[in-house]
Amino acid sequence: MKTLFLLVGIFSAIVTLPVFSKNLIDETMSGEGVSKVYVENMRGEVAIKGWDKNQVVVKGKLDEHAKAFDFDKNGSVIDIKVRMKNHHNSRNNDGSDLVIMVPKRMRVEFSGVSSDFSLESITKGIEGKTVSGDIDIRDIDHQVEISTVSGDIKSINAKGKVTMTTVSGQISDKASSGRLQLRAVSGEIDTQSSATEVDLGVVSGDLTFNLATVDELELSSVSGEIEGELALADNGRVKMSSVSGDIALKFIDAVNATFRLKTHAGGDLLNHITSDKAVESKYSPRAKLNFEVGNGSATVKATTVSGTIRLLK
Repeated sequence: MKTLFLLVGIFSAIVTLPVFSKNLIDETMSGEGVSKVYVENMRGEVAIKGWDKNQVVVKGKLDEHAKAFDFDKNGSVIDIKVRMKNHHNSRNNDGSDLVIMVPKRMRVEFSGVSSDFSLESITKGIEGKTVSGDIDIRDIDHQVEISTVSGDIKSINAKGKVTMTTVSGQISDKASSGRLQLRAVSGEIDTQSSATEVDLGVVSGDLTFNLATVDELELSSVSGEIEGELALADNGRVKMSSVSGDIALKFIDAVNATFRLKTHAGGDLLNHITSDKAVESKYSPRAKLNFEVGNGSATVKATTVSGTIRLLK
């Protein structure tokens, strides 16, 4: 009987070994003449890292429900795709687990569904999206355009034109620079940035920011809360709007600006920079607050509907 069990065990190992080995990936392709890498993975985790070698290397494990793995060069693009079976059971399976090394000089594009992506040390920009996965980026130059629906985004040291969007997730941004745009719907945003042009917006979410000296800033809130601080450059511009949401803006250095603030259908304008007060309309639930600080070279404009705008120093 013991001999029978032993034979069965050996037979099972022999049968399953090719299947297991088939799911392991270790492939290399030259980066000669290539300017972009495109990665598509439905489920699991993908780590994409830039390096100094002129090679694209893929290592790791494929989703057990994958029907094929594509690693092809088409003109100046290398395509890396995990192709799934049409019908599969996702229970008790974590999907693919891949590490992809690419030359730093290459642009990277990616897409997934329930796949997490991490990207590091890419100098020609990235673009990608996932649905229920997280995106984690570090040391990305030139351009960033990433989005997730119910996942979180974490960014450190993104430079250039940076755009990040989530619906019900969170965005954490540190040390970004250049031009920055962040959006969240029923999510949260926290950014610490030295970008000079900044556009931030939330719907039914909270936003906190800490900015360096900005030339342009746009803030929008719908049923959300915005709170942050910045230094405003001379001749700079700030534009704020809120609907049933609050905005608190603190100027961390001396500011030279002309302020023009309005409320519609109620709302409050609170000025803690000077002694100027909002003037309420006699015939409608409106108010306005106009004043000037320093040489007035910069412009700060704000409107709110049933919200509160606070100016702090």
